Amino acid sequence: MYTCGPSIYRKPHIGNYRTFLFEDILHRYLEYLGYKVTRLITLTDIEDKAIEEAEKEAVSVEKLVERNRKIFFEDSALLRMKTPTYSVCMLVCSSTAVDEAVELVKTLIEKGYAYYYNHKGRRNVYFDPLKFKDFGKLAHLDMSRWPTKKRRFHRDTYPGTPWNRGDFVLWHGFKEGDTVYWDAEVGRGRPAWNVQDAAMVIKYLGFEIDVACGGVDNLVRHHDYTIAVAEGASGKELAHYWFHGEHLFVDGKKMSKSRGNVYYPRDLVERGYMGRHVRFFLIYGSYRRRLNFTFEKFRETSRKLDAFIDMVHGLEKVESGRSSRTARDLVDHIIPSFEENMNNDLNVKAAFDDLFETVSKLNALRSRGKLSPEDAGEAVANIRKIDSVLQLVF
Repeated sequence: MYTCGPSIYRKPHIGNYRTFLFEDILHRYLEYLGYKVTRLITLTDIEDKAIEEAEKEAVSVEKLVERNRKIFFEDSALLRMKTPTYSVCMLVCSSTAVDEAVELVKTLIEKGYAYYYNHKGRRNVYFDPLKFKDFGKLAHLDMSRWPTKKRRFHRDTYPGTPWNRGDFVLWHGFKEGDTVYWDAEVGRGRPAWNVQDAAMVIKYLGFEIDVACGGVDNLVRHHDYTIAVAEGASGKELAHYWFHGEHLFVDGKKMSKSRGNVYYPRDLVERGYMGRHVRFFLIYGSYRRRLNFTFEKFRETSRKLDAFIDMVHGLEKVESGRSSRTARDLVDHIIPSFEENMNNDLNVKAAFDDLFETVSKLNALRSRGKLSPEDAGEAVANIRKIDSVLQLVF
């Protein structure tokens, strides 16, 4: 399982964590179902933005990305995200995939998908999408409308979501004054963002994997680039299943520094909330639908979670009472209901709401002495099992 992590030229905000948390839910639910999951999360640091931000702050790229990498792992722990099998940070971590990136670029040149081109003193390497038969298959692009006139895009990333209808860069050739580069068989320079994820996936998981995930913005350019690079080199299908999480808006608008509506997990904790409150808000909905953050909605979901936790603790305290058919039916309903909702495209909201209602009814029985300690204990055990996925209570 390959999941896109953050670009750590800056610290991730709560919109980024919405994506990371839906990936965490998927990872945990697959393990809940009995699958053994080997997961890679990629952290991007060798890119134009990291180099530019480091120059702006007058620090080294290593120092910049290490600071943000540390914040990412601290926030991940705060939000109860499962530590993946491999957390890769190229340049900062001792194990990198630059060698694999170089091999990919070499192979793509040999196969005719990629070529050298000099741009502003750099001997770059570009990928020609028109040479790759299935280019754009993930985003369902109509390649008959792709311009045949040669056009090249030289940067790692571009703002917005329009398609860059032209060739994309794979390798940034060295230019005097560059501080980040490698001496490689394809020339002195550095791997472009467009080849890095494919290189890391191949190094740690191989050329063919089961699941790939990311934010919905990756559907434009990035993931089809990754597919073209990996499949162009190997001839194998990179991933059998793709999952993409929708955006998080704030007060109905995209987050931006100019609007002053960019929030980080620690901002919410400083307002008196816990990591579990932030986690719950971000997972409480369909990952395929846009989620709108407002402080009013955040307070509501936090109160709902607190009420649920109180009810679960109430079940833990049952010491007397008699069993009833109603109680047994409710206890027996907990696991099948959860799995039915989760099997419906990870419908966390429906799963939680059904569980909330069931626990509420069990507590009503408890207050009337119609819930035995044995039934209450089994209910709590079932909730513990479910919480291995949701990570909200225990």
